[in-house]
Amino acid sequence: MPIDETGKLKDLYEYHEGDVSEPPQGFFPILRRIGPGMILAASIVGSGELIATTTLGAEVGYVALWVILISCFIKPAIQAELGRYTISTGKTGLGAFNEVPGPRAGVSWAVWAWIAMIAMTRFQIGAMFGGVAQVMNQLIPSVPVNLWVLVLLGVTLALLLGGGYQRIEGIATVKVGLFTMLTFLCALLLLRKPEYFSWGQLAEGLEFKMPSGGLASAVAVFGITGVGASELIYYPYWCIEKGYARYVGLREPGPAWRRRALGWVRVMHVDILASMVIYTFATIAFYLLGAGVLHGMGLVPAAKDMIPVLSRMYTETLGPWAVWLFYVGAIATLYGTIFAATASESRVLSDVMRLLGVFQAGDYAARLRYRKIFVCVLTILPAGLFLVVQSPVLMVKAGGVSQALMLPVISLAALYLRHRRLPSEIVPKRIVTIGLWFAATVVCAMMVYYAWLTVK
Repeated sequence: MPIDETGKLKDLYEYHEGDVSEPPQGFFPILRRIGPGMILAASIVGSGELIATTTLGAEVGYVALWVILISCFIKPAIQAELGRYTISTGKTGLGAFNEVPGPRAGVSWAVWAWIAMIAMTRFQIGAMFGGVAQVMNQLIPSVPVNLWVLVLLGVTLALLLGGGYQRIEGIATVKVGLFTMLTFLCALLLLRKPEYFSWGQLAEGLEFKMPSGGLASAVAVFGITGVGASELIYYPYWCIEKGYARYVGLREPGPAWRRRALGWVRVMHVDILASMVIYTFATIAFYLLGAGVLHGMGLVPAAKDMIPVLSRMYTETLGPWAVWLFYVGAIATLYGTIFAATASESRVLSDVMRLLGVFQAGDYAARLRYRKIFVCVLTILPAGLFLVVQSPVLMVKAGGVSQALMLPVISLAALYLRHRRLPSEIVPKRIVTIGLWFAATVVCAMMVYYAWLTVK
């Protein structure tokens, strides 16, 4: 743990003398300083891709491919604006949300909306516990699924209660790389199977038609895939823990602060771009496998047969032997997301306690104490939910819809921060602001359209 000059625990969320650092110059030095996006990619390439995205493809075929592409490509504009604000002010994601005008009850209504969404996404994390447990049950049938859930619960608590940023970043990076490469290989082999794939079907998926039969799945996929509502708020916290905001230092007049701020924002942009490339290719690969193989075979993942059905994506492209690769990849993907998401959410919820005045800013010991408390709550609750619900597919959809409904709130908050709170020295170029408005408009339009179809 970091220690300051007095021997006390150093709060990574506060500025400290000596933390100021010049940003790296050149592509490879910058590349060595990325990392927050890899943690997000580990969280993204999980239940959203392996369960929700493939289920949508299995339900509607190729027709909703455009939903996947829009989801992956537009939300990074919002992510970058939230990161820019954090780097330039040192304020956390919910700290920024707490400045949004409107009703307050200790904290802003926007913070309470995020808390409500996190409560619903416990179903999504519970689905991942169930998914990993189902895989382990396939490998060792003598151990029932529910017992595997309890084993995974214990392992997760042991890892997270002793983990720091470096451990989480390392595990996340390895997990993302391995399973993404495997899934991308399967998608490439799919192109050589005319019974499951054709370029005409692929073109149909770019026609901007909303699949009426799989509307709930499409909205869930839009909420989860790419940078979901949860990850948009996580990202500023990981930027702080990586050091981007502290390296900039307190805002001060003159060109030095502006140069550092813009330089670390540039590092953040590379970080966002690198992670976007990874999760976009992974998401498209998962969707094509679901739309081609599963939809072509008339299979849709359900409660207890989810893992056997999903494994057909690999066995139909690589051969029957690939079922073991799928099992290993599914464990890595789903469990890695449990790990990354819980680590992120425990940090954010401990920050809620600070915003509510439970402990003072700079009290790092208190922040760590509440983080550990929330690690326990956020791990035990979803595992318990799976033991009750027992349907990973439905649980992922519930979490995805709640994230989708939160996206307009985040988009409007990002616009407010950009135009009312962002330091004038690092206001982005006009084209960047236009991109932010476009992303926010598309997100809000998607949710309005969903609401209209729901009540029609």
